[in-house]
Amino acid sequence: MFFFLFPNERTFDEVKGTAFHTIMKRKTLFPSFLRIKSRNFAHAMADTTNEKILRGFIRYLKLERSMSGNTLDAYSRDVEKLLAFLKPQDKALCDVTLDDLQEFSAGLHDIGIGPRSQCRILSGVRALFRFMVLDGYVEQDPTELLENPVLGEHLPEFLTPAEVDTLEDSIDLSVPEGHRNRAIIEVLFSCGLRVSELVSLKWSQLFEEERYLRITGKGSKERLVPISDRALKEIANYLPWRNSLKIKPGEEDFVFLNRRGAHLTRTMILIMLKRQAEEAGITKTISPHTLRHSFATALLEGGADLRVIQALLGHESIGTTEIYTHISMQTLRREVLEHHPRNKQRGTD
Repeated sequence: MFFFLFPNERTFDEVKGTAFHTIMKRKTLFPSFLRIKSRNFAHAMADTTNEKILRGFIRYLKLERSMSGNTLDAYSRDVEKLLAFLKPQDKALCDVTLDDLQEFSAGLHDIGIGPRSQCRILSGVRALFRFMVLDGYVEQDPTELLENPVLGEHLPEFLTPAEVDTLEDSIDLSVPEGHRNRAIIEVLFSCGLRVSELVSLKWSQLFEEERYLRITGKGSKERLVPISDRALKEIANYLPWRNSLKIKPGEEDFVFLNRRGAHLTRTMILIMLKRQAEEAGITKTISPHTLRHSFATALLEGGADLRVIQALLGHESIGTTEIYTHISMQTLRREVLEHHPRNKQRGTD
C-alpha cells in the first residue's frame, strides 16, 4: 500500500478535519443559501421519482392492461394534472395523502371542471395509485376513501331516424367528399361505432358477404357488428372517388381517407358533422357520439334486448348501456302525452 503525504506534512485526518471545519463555517455563514439548495434538491428528487412512476404507470397500462393510445393519453393528462398540483409543495407521489387528494379534487371544481370530467380525472388518479400499490411504491392506496363528486342525471343527445335522413340528404354529392361523408354518417348510425373505431376501420375488418364488421374496441377487445345493406351501398358509392386518390404508403387498408390519401382523424369527423348539422337545420348539439347514441336508442325502441345492445356497443358494464332505457322512457312518456285521448282532452279544456 502506498501513502501520499500532503506538502505541509499534515496527516489525512488533519486535512479531513480542516475541510469539515470549512464546510461547517460556510454553513454558518450562508444558511439561507444551503436551505435553497436543499429545497432545490428535494424538488429535483420529487420530480425524478414522480416521472419514473409515471413512466412505469403508462408502460403498465399499455403492456399489461392493453389500453389504446387514446386512453393512455387521457390517463397521462389526468396524472399530469395531479403532478402540477403537487409541484409547488415539492411532494412526491409516494407521500400523497387522502387530504392532498381531497384538496386536489376541490381544486378541479374551483377551476371550472365539471363533475363528469372530475370523475374521469379521479378515475385516472385511482388507477395510478392502484399501480403504485402493485409495484410496491406505497403500502396503502390513499384513494380508497376518496369520494367522487355527485353527478346529476344527464341524458345524451340523440337523433331520430328521420333526422339522420335529413342530415344525409343535406350533403352535396357533387363535391368530392360528398359520398364519403354520407357513408361515414350511415356507418356511424347503422353500426354504432365509436369515432376512434371508425377512423381506424380497415377493409380487412369488413366482411361484405357476411354483412358484418370485426371491430377492435377499448382494451383491444374485439366484437362483431352487423352492417346494413344501406351502409354497404353508401360505401360502394364512395369507392370511385376513393380509388381516384393517390393513397399514401401504409394507408391503403383504411376505409375512409381524406383528399391527401391519408386516413381521417377524429377532429375531421367532428368538424364535418357539425357543419353538416348546421346545413341540415338541425339545432341539436351533435358529435360522432350522438350517432352512436342514436343507434342504441333506435334499437331499444325497436324492441332489442339490452344485453344485445351492450354487446354491439362494446360496453364492459351493463350499467353504461342502461342509460338508454331512460331515453326510451322519456320518448314513451312524450308519445303518451301527445297521443293518449285523456291527454288530448286535457289540452282542450
